[in-house]
Amino acid sequence: MNSKNVTSNNQSAPRLIIAGTGSGAGKTTVTLGLMKALAQRGLSVQGFKCGPDYIDPTYHTAVTGRPSRNLDAWMTSPAYVKQTFQRASAGHDISIIEGVMGLYDGKDPLSNIGSTAEIAMITQTPVILVVDVRSMARSAAAIVLGFQHLEPELNIAGVIVNRCGSAGHYTIVKKAIEQMCNIPVVGWLKRDEDMSIPERHLGLVPAIERGELEPLFQRAADVLLEGTDLDLLLELATSALPLSVHSTNLAGSTNVIPSNTAHVADTARTSDTLNISSDTEMALISDKTNTNDMANATDITNIARLASVKDAEHVAQHAALHIHSKPDTYQPVIAVARDAAFNFYYPDNLELLEAAGARLKYFSPLAGEGIPAEADSIYLGGGFPEEFAAVIAGNKRFLEGLREAARSQMPLFAECGGYMVLAETLTDREGWTYPMAGIIPAQVQMQKKRAALGYREASAVQDSFLLKQGEVLRGHEFHYSMMTYREEGAIPYAYETRGLRGSKQEGYAAGSIVAGYTHVHLGSDPQAAQRWVEHCRLYREHQA
Repeated sequence: MNSKNVTSNNQSAPRLIIAGTGSGAGKTTVTLGLMKALAQRGLSVQGFKCGPDYIDPTYHTAVTGRPSRNLDAWMTSPAYVKQTFQRASAGHDISIIEGVMGLYDGKDPLSNIGSTAEIAMITQTPVILVVDVRSMARSAAAIVLGFQHLEPELNIAGVIVNRCGSAGHYTIVKKAIEQMCNIPVVGWLKRDEDMSIPERHLGLVPAIERGELEPLFQRAADVLLEGTDLDLLLELATSALPLSVHSTNLAGSTNVIPSNTAHVADTARTSDTLNISSDTEMALISDKTNTNDMANATDITNIARLASVKDAEHVAQHAALHIHSKPDTYQPVIAVARDAAFNFYYPDNLELLEAAGARLKYFSPLAGEGIPAEADSIYLGGGFPEEFAAVIAGNKRFLEGLREAARSQMPLFAECGGYMVLAETLTDREGWTYPMAGIIPAQVQMQKKRAALGYREASAVQDSFLLKQGEVLRGHEFHYSMMTYREEGAIPYAYETRGLRGSKQEGYAAGSIVAGYTHVHLGSDPQAAQRWVEHCRLYREHQA
């Protein structure tokens, strides 16, 4: 089968989910190999990742040449996920979605919430199950059969077996699975052909930019093609049920979802222990982000509004939420720090801010740049400032620019790594302490043990430019640092967050500053993006 056999009509939307029986089953290797092999056939491949994750989308983007997107139905909603998928996959020959952890692992052990299975059912995507068959034969059939029976509505369309000892071993496993499960085993990978996927965040971005990981991607494709029926995989992809190109907004009109997004930020990856993501630490490829033109604002907002409707009784309330940017309305500038130290951004957050009327201006503190002069607000995302603390401490223009923004009441939003930089000092893992912005009366200490991990519901403790008191945004938290305030009893907390292990207050909200460890997803409440941009306009008016 060649590229002409795969249609790019979004109504047919050829697509596959690569899922695993558990973390470490080999789904990342299979995904990268498949993406590379399909690209070599001349196909336009769009990548996706289930759940909050930074590293895997980085690899997808490097292999396919286009930004990979995250799909998370807990942080947003099923409607949001479906329309995000439709919008990003439009115009491409095939979409490959990489799963998270095991197929059924997610936020809730008693349901499919937050799992790869949930995304597969929302997007009606055939699943290719990757099974580690070391030291087993017919038992592999029992594993696949169990995965089939746990969720009958799920379409497990085929199997790839990993870590086979030999061709003979593969033949035995293949016969057993196909006899008992009535689905094809489409391929296998040898036991000694494990790809050495880099797991450290530091250096990943420049390594990809320099093309150093290209041999790894090619090797993954070669290994996959050696034992896999690529034509059969394409047939399974084209067997996916049609998806409509159109979506109906809450006011009853129909919109065509645009496909010209170019953001390369994603959602943070976390590890298995709190049911979020899988194997490695976070990283994100640094890339320039194209600003969507204002004609796209309404479409993006419709997705966000649909995502915010959690049940039918709220439809009327959220139907009134519109973000309209008039051509003659001032477009406030939000300065976004983006480099190796600050690079964890949900692309949806950036798009929703643009849809609300903002113009994004990127700058690099590591390159010695200060806050752009035209800024009406600052967005400091997460990342790894601890790895570059000396450079950040030496950029006086940047740190003084943050202090001046706070003094002038400019809206300043900081998450995780950005939150750390607002503190007085940052002590790295080696024990070296560096001065930071000193806006938040606290010290940050890196530690070897993970401090927090998991999905979060963040409820505003007080009114701010982002949220009204009691309003909620969903997101996640993942960090190895601890923030210690000088006066613990007088902290103006930003959020009360609720997760798997209960509730706590965290972050900092005072004056025009909202900061915290939680990476929030604005798609969970699009009013927040609109409010932020309106406060930017008010700031500019006050400065005039």
